[in-house]
Amino acid sequence: LDFFMSNQFEHGHKNVQKDQRVYKLEHGIIKELNGGQVIDLSITKNVTSMIISSFLLFFLLRISANSYKKNDPIPSGIQAFLEPLIIFVKDEIIVKNIGKKHSKYLPFLLTVFFFILINNLLGLLPASANVTGNIAVTLVLSFITFILTTFSGNKNYWSHIFRPPGVPIILLPIMVPIEFLGIFTKPFALMIRLFANISAGHIIILSLISLIFIAQDSIGDIGAWSVAPVSILFVLFISLIEILVAFLQAYIFTLLSAVFIGMAVVEEH
Repeated sequence: LDFFMSNQFEHGHKNVQKDQRVYKLEHGIIKELNGGQVIDLSITKNVTSMIISSFLLFFLLRISANSYKKNDPIPSGIQAFLEPLIIFVKDEIIVKNIGKKHSKYLPFLLTVFFFILINNLLGLLPASANVTGNIAVTLVLSFITFILTTFSGNKNYWSHIFRPPGVPIILLPIMVPIEFLGIFTKPFALMIRLFANISAGHIIILSLISLIFIAQDSIGDIGAWSVAPVSILFVLFISLIEILVAFLQAYIFTLLSAVFIGMAVVEEH
């Protein structure tokens, strides 16, 4: 195992030597000069951000849990802020959509809500990683929901897919493939919705800031100074909307996950 900071490569302009091994960076891939195989376990910016958000999530909820242990009748501090969110997610999202069997899925759905929310908010900070705007992250989150939904499906759930009630036999060859594809399109929609909405806001902000530099290239300093106040005002406005979107997308992902799980575990009427 060789440990070193990636900035030692100086963006590929310099090789890194460790004992008898010399490493080089080619198009973002670390290679060994003598042709040896390299397994790159580098901690990326996104991984670092997720580690930070996970510790932050654990820290905040641990403080809140300790406050409950004291049996204080009046919530205070972090507990006072988190308790309404926890109760809202539990009662209005999870219980309403899953029903009596909600307790099994409560830890996962609460964790998903706060994990997405914290990463959405951290992504708004300057120089931070846009974790939820990375499709690999949203893919894993939606895949976990897919696994839970698939393995939680009861007889009623699978019968609605392979023998939809009330559908004439002549339409079954059309409806069954559509229902079967729905198993995969639901998590796919989860993945794309979170990724696209978070990425869109960041793209708009970057585009508005870029207008300043475009104006400078086209007109000069006068153009840049003329465009800058307008761009900054719009960036501030979009940033405020992004705070709303951070909460909204955490809510929507948790809501849809609860709906999909609820459809899988609901008993036949």
